[in-house]
Amino acid sequence: MKCLLDLSAMGLEPDGRRAYLIPYGKECTLITSYMGLVELVRRSGDVTSIRAEVVCEKDEFSWENGAIHHVVNWREDRGKMQAAYAVATLASGETQSAVMTLAEIEGIRKRSKSANSGPWVSDFSEMSKKTAVRRLIKMLPISSEIMERIEKGDEPLPPIRDVTPARAQPINPFAPLPEAKGAAEAPLEEQPDAEWGEPEAEAK
Repeated sequence: MKCLLDLSAMGLEPDGRRAYLIPYGKECTLITSYMGLVELVRRSGDVTSIRAEVVCEKDEFSWENGAIHHVVNWREDRGKMQAAYAVATLASGETQSAVMTLAEIEGIRKRSKSANSGPWVSDFSEMSKKTAVRRLIKMLPISSEIMERIEKGDEPLPPIRDVTPARAQPINPFAPLPEAKGAAEAPLEEQPDAEWGEPEAEAK
């Protein structure tokens, strides 16, 4: 239900194209796809267009000072994937781009809870595009509201390991302090003055 409420807030559907509902054990996790991220970014109004592509070993590709040149021969086998990139055009006309190598993408995949299941297995190229888009988003002037929606549709961080040493008994901050050995049992205000001593008894 929480995943569906988050999807409703983002305006997306778990259609297997823009968003996925992935089970982790007994929990359901919402993951947005590359196309879902693109849709959310374009709604911001600050970005007029955004797209992502994969680069294969037989493609003609160069990236210099942020400018990308990519030519694909669709009539031949493109070979194995080598990288993925994303390009966005802002409302001001400026362009931003991000390129990630296959090794960088694999590093992200290996840290994912769904590294060996879900879209990383069935749609590796789409997840590679999404990874490039997420890196690009960090450089875009997007409102905090849109960023919050984008962050909702991704895997949660792995659980934090509690390394606090175990104690035999929990500490009670309201428990009385243990009395020191040899301490006087009388209240402090009834104890004799240590500096001046006790007054001498009056002679009879």
